[in-house]
Amino acid sequence: MRLETQLIHSPHANDLATGALSTPLVLASTFAQRDLEIKQEFDYSRSGNPTRKALEATIAQLENGKCGFAFSSGMAATSSVLGIFASGDHIVAAEDIYGGSYRILHSFFARWGLELTTVDASDGAAIKAAIKPNTKAIFLETPSNPLLKITDLAAAIAIAKERNLITIVDNTFMTPLLQRPIELGADIVVHSATKFLGGHSDVVLGLAVAATEELGRRIYAVQNGFGAVPSPFDCFLVLRGIKTLGVRLNAEQEGAGEIATWLTKHSKVAAVYYPALGDHPLRETHFKQSSGAGAVLSFKTHTTAIALDFLARTKLCAPAVSLGGVETIASYPVRMSHAAIPPKERERLGITDSLIRLSIGLENTDDLIADFEESLK
Repeated sequence: MRLETQLIHSPHANDLATGALSTPLVLASTFAQRDLEIKQEFDYSRSGNPTRKALEATIAQLENGKCGFAFSSGMAATSSVLGIFASGDHIVAAEDIYGGSYRILHSFFARWGLELTTVDASDGAAIKAAIKPNTKAIFLETPSNPLLKITDLAAAIAIAKERNLITIVDNTFMTPLLQRPIELGADIVVHSATKFLGGHSDVVLGLAVAATEELGRRIYAVQNGFGAVPSPFDCFLVLRGIKTLGVRLNAEQEGAGEIATWLTKHSKVAAVYYPALGDHPLRETHFKQSSGAGAVLSFKTHTTAIALDFLARTKLCAPAVSLGGVETIASYPVRMSHAAIPPKERERLGITDSLIRLSIGLENTDDLIADFEESLK
């Protein structure tokens, strides 16, 4: 089956016992033990829950991995995956990853003793040069947040496999509908399911998928030990959101392409970042590993004042954190997602005061363009 069909007809999303087309919501925290001599699947919902199991099995199938894990947020998923490493281990990470990932690596895990080197992951030579004897993993995000830079996943994974390193890929922007890193050889995929998978700005949840059962056991030990798990109701909401991912993301992506092209022609716009544009430096690489450009784009205005005026004047675009909802959202990275990055480092990366990130929703594209035109006057 094509993935759009799998999104709806996952064998894990329905209730085989009753025939219910919607996953049952099991709110129990504790399960009676029928026989103390025999270990049963569910005993306490931190360790496992039937509704959560359905979501975990669904995302594992969609990403073509062995084991799926659900967490209370995208950052809980990322942090729990990083929790499989030990003090003294070294991680090579893309320098322009999500601001929350940057923050947790530079603060909490640095105090833990996890060493970090950040590099321009679009440059394979830079990845190679950063690897040290104690390097254990490469952490990637492509397209990157918020400048939509592209990492050649196959090339980066080949570097990792030569050195027996674990490759972790944040696949939030693309989702398994457009990009499946495990099929390219990645070991672990993480998602903020708050974004496109949930899709309605009404749930906070994270997911991780392991390519092997051995990695799955390591991640489960952290998930069960830390206990940063989602509620059954949150799992129910994401399962529901996944069923409409195909129609939502395809429509949002179409709108994003039209708006990106329109922005390139606007007199007050200095630059547009979107993988489908002809002048994107790694457009060909992106489309080798992805089946679409996604629904997120960024643009820079000629001055900071224009950017702030746009955010203040827009009526159809919510100035807000997050992305991936049915409504269009405009993020101001320097004060939102990437505020934790020091100003000089942000400037070096190109995350300037004139940068706006757009997550295109399901509004009529002509209406959005008219609103953007008015907001940029």
